[in-house]
Amino acid sequence: MTSATTSRARGHALPFARDPLTHVELTHIETRVENWIRFGHEAQEQILDRRRRIFSFRPGSVFAFVRWAANDFGTIASRIDILRAVASGEPCQTVPFVRPGAEILLRVAGWPKVEQVLRHIDTVEEAGIDACTVAPDHWRHVGNRLNAGEQPRPYTMARHRAWLRRREIRP
Repeated sequence: MTSATTSRARGHALPFARDPLTHVELTHIETRVENWIRFGHEAQEQILDRRRRIFSFRPGSVFAFVRWAANDFGTIASRIDILRAVASGEPCQTVPFVRPGAEILLRVAGWPKVEQVLRHIDTVEEAGIDACTVAPDHWRHVGNRLNAGEQPRPYTMARHRAWLRRREIRP
């Protein structure tokens, strides 16, 4: 048992729990692995080497994390996750390359569905809406509809204004 595991077993926070940021490791190895952020406002960036860097997000930040991998025979994995960075001590789900984890708003796998999500994001941005400020429920809706084989409803400016007003009156 490692000290981190022992600490967790005793109910103590893990060493990185004091860090308020959510860290996402991005890797780019030509024709093999490509992890990138499609949208999001990073708080800081750390370059590790030519192929790897870490983007860090403040609690509450929403971002899209795309992962793609291939081998000699073609694509073996493609996935997009739209995530909300959480505050220290807030419950979260684990996601590969994301520390300590995040709230998953949308999770889609398979290139045809990933491509649909990317087009949906493009449509939102073409309407003049920052994808980071879209209602979290809409991203859940998009993921659920695509995973059920259905088309998601468009995110309109009227829907966005309603979300912003609702957010203003919440305590």
